[in-house]
Amino acid sequence: MILKRRHVAKAISWRIVGSIDSLLIAWLVTGSFELGAILGGAKLVTATVWYYMHERVWYKYIKFGITNKQSNDYE
Repeated sequence: MILKRRHVAKAISWRIVGSIDSLLIAWLVTGSFELGAILGGAKLVTATVWYYMHERVWYKYIKFGITNKQSNDYE
């Protein structure tokens, strides 16, 4: 259970960085801070969900780069 909380925390922290980036780019492109904030907020929610699902698939099904000793640490 602890590892799942770590995945959630990692997804949230990364999305904060990504959402600030999205807000700034949308603001620069549209010239509207409000529209940039809306787009950044929407991306915060959707991308967090997608990232978490992606992280869980990698954790559960993809063992690329994990040795047998390391895989025992994750179970």
